Amino acid sequence: MVDNIQVHVDPARPPAPTLEQVAERAGVSRSTASRAINGGLRVSPEALASVEAAVADLGYTPNRAARSLVTKRTDSIALVVPEPDERVLSDPFFAGTLNGLSTSLADSDMQVVLVIARPGESERTVRYLRNGHVDGAIVVSHHANDELDRALQLSHVPNVFVGRPLSADERDVQYVDTDNVEGGRLATQHLIDRGCTRIATIAGPADMSAGIDRLTGWRNAIRAAGMSDDAVVHGDFTMASGTIAARELLARYPDVDAIFIASDLMAAGALSVLAEHGKEVPRDVAVVGYDNLGVAASTTPPLTSVIQPVVAMARAAGARLLDQLNGAPPSPPLIFAPELVIRASA
Repeated sequence: MVDNIQVHVDPARPPAPTLEQVAERAGVSRSTASRAINGGLRVSPEALASVEAAVADLGYTPNRAARSLVTKRTDSIALVVPEPDERVLSDPFFAGTLNGLSTSLADSDMQVVLVIARPGESERTVRYLRNGHVDGAIVVSHHANDELDRALQLSHVPNVFVGRPLSADERDVQYVDTDNVEGGRLATQHLIDRGCTRIATIAGPADMSAGIDRLTGWRNAIRAAGMSDDAVVHGDFTMASGTIAARELLARYPDVDAIFIASDLMAAGALSVLAEHGKEVPRDVAVVGYDNLGVAASTTPPLTSVIQPVVAMARAAGARLLDQLNGAPPSPPLIFAPELVIRASA
């Protein structure tokens, strides 16, 4: 038996105010004070004002666990990323997404829970979201075969996608995106205007809307100029895939004089391959990337790149999810216009 336990109480520290003291100070019942603190449901404006004043006077802090039992809310949202762990930790796109989402939640009590939905684990991810661990979800880097948009739609978990959804009807899913078709066209038209005549592309994944749409934009510009659109290889938006794709591209199409590359990370990988082959950029091969994240200004030479406003997109997605949680009706898609930043690569 342990008989020498000592409890030290700081006599200078007053005890935390209780809900009963708040109710007494406000002149209302304990249940009315609780409802006022936890959303103000079925509470008169006068009683709500009295309780708020009492909370401020006493410095009362609600018990979050007890509050969750009343409101059925967790005050947390999931940032769902259906990508391998190493990709999430190394790609600046995800850092920008987290930055924008955190900014949108700065004036709320919401916390962000990062959920890495590894390939093949979408069912497990949706089960976690549906079981009440979070109030809603923001999904980024969505692939067609993970079917997260369709599964979330059926689960009724409030959600917003960053990027156009693929497996569900996009009219039934809230999302924000950039106009990737126009971005691809804008990049390619810049190369055409430079006088390039054999323009290839390293496209993104064929199971992601960004990969599909940027390739469509490239094709639109190429065909409008009467050029061949056969010089296409695919990567997965990583630097390593850009290296592999560039080697394949030069082997199959050695006469290319320009490349539109669907992400800056892939472009960084491709630049090293061009240097290995003795191709000077932009004299021999002009290069345009996409995203305009930190890597674009640090490559040799610095990349001309299409802006994808990742931070603004994530901030808008967070604001839309908060609106959903507050009972607002669904909003139409928010599409950001692309812009081209011209640097030394093209």
